[in-house]
Amino acid sequence: MANLLNLERVSKAHGVRPLLTDVSLGVSAGDRIGIVGRNGDGKTTLLEVMTGLEPVDSGRVSRSRGLLVGYLRQGDDLVDTHTVREAVLGGRSDHEWAADPSTREVVEVLLAGVSLDRAVAGLSGGERRRCSLAELLLGHHDLVVLDEPTNHLDVEAVAWLAEHLAKRPSALVVVTHDRWFLDAVCQWTWEVHDGVVDAYEGGYAAFVLSKAERQRQAAASEARRQNLVRKELAWLRRGAPARTSKPKFRIDAATTLIEDEPPPRDRLELQKFATQRLGKDVVDVEDVDLSRGDRQLLKHATWRLGPGDRVGIVGVNGAGKTSVLSLLSGALPPSAGRVRHGRTIALQHLTQHIDDLDPESRVLETVESIKRVTRMADGTDVTASGMLERFGFTGDKLTARTGDLSGGERRRFQLLRLLLTEPNVLLLDEPTNDLDIETLNVLEDFLDRWPGTLVVVSHDRYFLERVTDSIWALMGDGQIAMLPRGVDEYLERRAGASSQPQPAETALAPTPAAAESALPDRPRAGSAEERAARKTMARIDKQLERIAVREAELNAALEAHAQDYEKLADLGASVQQLVDEREALELEWLEAAEHVE
Repeated sequence: MANLLNLERVSKAHGVRPLLTDVSLGVSAGDRIGIVGRNGDGKTTLLEVMTGLEPVDSGRVSRSRGLLVGYLRQGDDLVDTHTVREAVLGGRSDHEWAADPSTREVVEVLLAGVSLDRAVAGLSGGERRRCSLAELLLGHHDLVVLDEPTNHLDVEAVAWLAEHLAKRPSALVVVTHDRWFLDAVCQWTWEVHDGVVDAYEGGYAAFVLSKAERQRQAAASEARRQNLVRKELAWLRRGAPARTSKPKFRIDAATTLIEDEPPPRDRLELQKFATQRLGKDVVDVEDVDLSRGDRQLLKHATWRLGPGDRVGIVGVNGAGKTSVLSLLSGALPPSAGRVRHGRTIALQHLTQHIDDLDPESRVLETVESIKRVTRMADGTDVTASGMLERFGFTGDKLTARTGDLSGGERRRFQLLRLLLTEPNVLLLDEPTNDLDIETLNVLEDFLDRWPGTLVVVSHDRYFLERVTDSIWALMGDGQIAMLPRGVDEYLERRAGASSQPQPAETALAPTPAAAESALPDRPRAGSAEERAARKTMARIDKQLERIAVREAELNAALEAHAQDYEKLADLGASVQQLVDEREALELEWLEAAEHVE
C-alpha cells in the first residue's frame, strides 16, 4: 500500500520534558491506527507533529504529495458568527444536502436536536464538538486524524461512528480512551510512553495480550539482571579482594548493572477503603414521575436498588440519565411518587462537573481538611500524603493548586475526596471522562473489590460491561427497562424502534413540507411542467402520510413484542421496507420540487 506519512527519528519536547525521542513510524493507505497512553505522555503532541501543526525539535516528517488530512482537535475552529448550516454544510439548503444519503446520515446522527439555523455562538461544548466531527466526516480526506472523537457521544452514536469509520476508504489515526471503539475500528495500536512509541498489531484486546507478553519477557530479563546484581554485590562485599586492582572489571560490571535500573514510574493505586455497613434497604423508587421542563422523563416508574447491586444506565443524550442519578441521590425531587433511602446508606455522587473544586486550594491541604488519617479495609492507617501518593499525586503535585491540575488529575482528585468519606453507595456520572486507559484499568480493579452498591452512567461501553452486572435503559417511554443482553440489546431495540427523520428544526432529513418551507418563495402559477410537478408533490405527500401511520403501528408492535425475537425480526424487516420506500419517495419529491418556480 502507498505510504502517506513518515516520521524519521523525530524528537519533540515541551519545556525540559521530552515527549518524543527519536521516534520513527509511518502511516500507509488504508491503515487504521489507535493511539493510547497516559495523560500527558504526548499523544496529542504526536498528532500535531503528524499533521504539521507542531514543528519538530529534530528529525523529519515527510508526507506524500497532495495529501489531504482531516484533523479533529480537542478544541474547534468554528466561527461564532456562522450558523450550524454554514459551519457544517457550507450553507447548503435542505433540499441540497438531504438528497445525498451519506450526508443525511451524518447530520441525522451527529446533529440530532440541533437546529441548522442556530448560531454557533449559542451552542454548548458538546454541540460544538459534534458539529466539528460532522464537518470533518462530510469532507474527503486521504488521512483522517481524530483526537478523542467519542467525547460527548452516547453509546448509540459511538456505535454508529465506529461503523461509519470502518466503511471509509481513508486511512485513520485516532486517539481515544474508549477501548470498545479501539477494538471495533483499529487494526494497529500505538502506545506512547516515556518518549517512545511502541506498535502492536490489532485493536485494544490484541494490544493488551501483546503487551502482557512483552512485559513477561521484560520481567524475565529483569529477574536475570537482578540475580547478576546480587552476585556481583555479594562478591564486592567479601572485603580485601575488592580493593585490589585485579578485580576492577568486576567492580565495573557491578556498577553497570546497578546503573541499568529503570526509572520508577508514578503509579496510581486504589486500595480497598473501609466501607460503612450497608443494610438490606438501599434506594427504592416508588411510582415516580420526573419532569425536566416540558419533557417527562419518568412516568409511574418503580425501581429498587439492593445491597451490592452494580447497575449501568444507558440512553441517548437528553434521555435523562443525569437527572435519574440526581433523583437517586436526593438532589432532584420527583414530580410525583417518592424516593426512599435506607437508614444505613452513606451515598456519594460523582457528577460530571469538576468545577466544584476551589482553584486556589492546595491538594494536600484539601485532603487533610477532610481526613488526616484514613483507615483501610485491612485495618492499616494511611496518612493524607500517603493516600495522595497512591492516587498518583507525588512530588510537587502534593502542594499544587487544584486549578493547575489537568482534567484527568482533577477527576482523580474528585474521586479521592468522595472515597475518603467511606460511602457504601456510589453514583458515578461519566466517570471515565478525562481518564487515560491506565487509570481506567486501576479504577476498574478498585471497583471490582468495592463491596457497596454502584450505579454508573457512561458512554464508555467497555467500562460499563466491565464493572456492572446489569444494564438498564431509558428508552423514552417513561420507564427504566432492564436489558438482559446489555448494550447489544439496547442498540438493537433502538435500531428497531427508531423512526425516520423529523423536520430540519431537529437537524434531521426534512419532510417534504419542511423542505418546501425552506425553499425561497416561488410563484404558484407556471408552466404545465410546474403544475405536473406540484401534482406529483401532492401525491407523494399523501403517500408519505400513509407510511408515517404504518410506521407508528409497526413501532408500537415492536414495543409490544420486545421479548419475541422471531417476531421482532419480521417487524424489523417490515420497518426497513417502509424506510426504503419513504427514501425513494422523498428523493422523487425533491426532484419534482426542482421544477417548481
